Amino acid sequence: MKVLKFGGTSVGSPETMRAVMDLITNGEQKIVVLSAMSGTTNSLVEIVDYLYKKNKDAANIFIGKLEAKYKKVVSELFTSDENKKKGLEVVKESFNIIKSFTSGKFDQIGENTILAQGELISTQLVALLMNENGYRAKLLPALDFMKIDEDKAADLQHIRKNIKPVLDEIGEADYYITQGFICKNSDNEIDNLQRGGSDYTASLIGAAIKSEEIQIWTDIDGFHNNDPRFVEGTKKINQLSFNEAAELAYFGAKILHPQTVLPARVENIPVRLKNTMNPKDSGTLITAESDGKGIKAVAAKDGITAIKIRSGRMLNAYGFLKNIFAVFETFKTPIDMISTSEVAVSITIDNTQNLDEIKDELDKFGTVEIDSNMSIVCIVGDIIEEEKGFASKVFGALDGIPIRMISYGGSKFNISVLVPKKHKKDTLQALSKNLLNN
Repeated sequence: MKVLKFGGTSVGSPETMRAVMDLITNGEQKIVVLSAMSGTTNSLVEIVDYLYKKNKDAANIFIGKLEAKYKKVVSELFTSDENKKKGLEVVKESFNIIKSFTSGKFDQIGENTILAQGELISTQLVALLMNENGYRAKLLPALDFMKIDEDKAADLQHIRKNIKPVLDEIGEADYYITQGFICKNSDNEIDNLQRGGSDYTASLIGAAIKSEEIQIWTDIDGFHNNDPRFVEGTKKINQLSFNEAAELAYFGAKILHPQTVLPARVENIPVRLKNTMNPKDSGTLITAESDGKGIKAVAAKDGITAIKIRSGRMLNAYGFLKNIFAVFETFKTPIDMISTSEVAVSITIDNTQNLDEIKDELDKFGTVEIDSNMSIVCIVGDIIEEEKGFASKVFGALDGIPIRMISYGGSKFNISVLVPKKHKKDTLQALSKNLLNN
């Protein structure tokens, strides 16, 4: 059985919902993971923000506008009066839940509950649409099997253990419709896999049921070898290895959630990226095997902060790096890049929530310099196997670009450079011109 995921733009209107229905109803049994309608999660985040600020009047205005939008969708989506009534009941139930948080205490549980409503509505409406058109579709409630642990990591063992009993309880169907993004946490409360988490949901479900293929449907044909927003003439990549795709996703390629690849790689399940607007295109296939050596693509990740700790105590000393890393572990802040010398260590992070506290702790070890508004540009491929002179090609291509840090050798699939964000576009274009197009 295949697992297919469709994002917000794919279910963003009655027309696209019908298009998704036509895409998936080929008679093959499958699990379909859906995001919220495009724009919904952003609207829900605004509502949450107003509730935290105790601006309930503004929250109610946003709630009213969003509810009216969904009522209009229902009126256009269904043919029969009976199903229009059922669709309105779905909308009313979710918005009654949202409205219940406009009075009294508002906390994290309320936030997560509100953010879950987008996926709960979209899946119920699509399942109802499919039933109206004569297809055997049933809801597969993600909250009954999707779970994260106390560290907010997906609990694949729990998912694997619980999804089959839930499927058995639902009964036989050709199409199981489930929610992306949402889950339960270790306290059995509604939570989520963070933005873009629907891709991750699909991969976790695929791994749990040992799916034959996981398909991620978006509004682009697959991975491109550069960012088409900044570089003209980019080309689609037909095939990538799990390692190459993971590097691209982590370092900025928006088409795929960074954690999607891992569950699929563990179970060796192919992942295919497809375009709902161009379904006949083969997309990008991600498997254990690469389709050849050399550079495949570049990607950029913004919002990076560089931290340099300079100290004479590093010279011929041991334990210094351990103490530095312990600071980031204490504040649960992942590190993207690291570069060391005899008297200094440079680190990059993309989560600055605890930056002030981190700096206070690092000040105990030496002089701390912080540069914000940086970008990591990542060159991906089976690059260590490239012919000699690869590094010189990269540096030659970036002649004139102010490079702040370089990471090379930690992975055979990635060389990364840190540049000021204002030079990101120039960097991407230079790499495209001097490396990818040669």
